[in-house]
Amino acid sequence: MGTPQGQPEPGQRAFAAVGYIVLFVLGALQGFIGSFQYSRGPGPLVAIVFDVVLFATCLLAGWGTRTLGGGLLPAVGWIIASFVLSMPRANGSVIIANTAEGKWYLYGGSLAALAGATAAFTLWARTRRPR
Repeated sequence: MGTPQGQPEPGQRAFAAVGYIVLFVLGALQGFIGSFQYSRGPGPLVAIVFDVVLFATCLLAGWGTRTLGGGLLPAVGWIIASFVLSMPRANGSVIIANTAEGKWYLYGGSLAALAGATAAFTLWARTRRPR
């Protein structure tokens, strides 16, 4: 017995689900690492590099999967990790400080994630995949 024509096999669906989970975890890992390393280097240069890497991740993930979810999941993982880590703790300490580097990292990263996911959708996800 096979699946109806045009329907993916159950193994293909499971493989795709694992791929999407990996993309989400990749974005979260980028957010986790970036939250602790954004202020290294001269000025906001490292924060901007993290933003460019996030943009490329979202763009390439959308290109690889040819879906909106592929470009969006790394962005969602990054946003969750970065914004959770940017919240002040009960003892008053913060991980992402209100400095130029911190602003470049959070706001620039948010824009990079949005731009990467949007570009991936615009360029590749709207095109139909061959069957």
